[in-house]
Amino acid sequence: QVQLVESGGGLVEAGGSLRLSCEGRGGISSSNAMAWYRQTPGKQRELVTVITSGNNTAYEESVTGRFTISRDSAKSAVYLQMNSLKPQNTAVYYCNRAYYGGTDWGQGTQVTVSS
Repeated sequence: QVQLVESGGGLVEAGGSLRLSCEGRGGISSSNAMAWYRQTPGKQRELVTVITSGNNTAYEESVTGRFTISRDSAKSAVYLQMNSLKPQNTAVYYCNRAYYGGTDWGQGTQVTVSS
């Protein structure tokens, strides 16, 4: 069974930075493309950024140039460096396999950006 543990969220002022971490246990391999997602109250979870097994990356337009996804396959870990944060980045952030539509999700990590 896949277990995903996200951490690193918190409260930060606009313009600040955070680094999110995700540890995958059981069933996450280096061949999986991985992603970060975000969810705000009343809205569906949405894809923010993807990293392939070959470390190719793609970003949702609003975070391009400010967020950087990376991975350490030896540790089954995925990271999200978030710079120049804006209040609209406030959300619960989750990691999982890219384009995942199942029910195995971690608890997420809350990011709150104050103006």
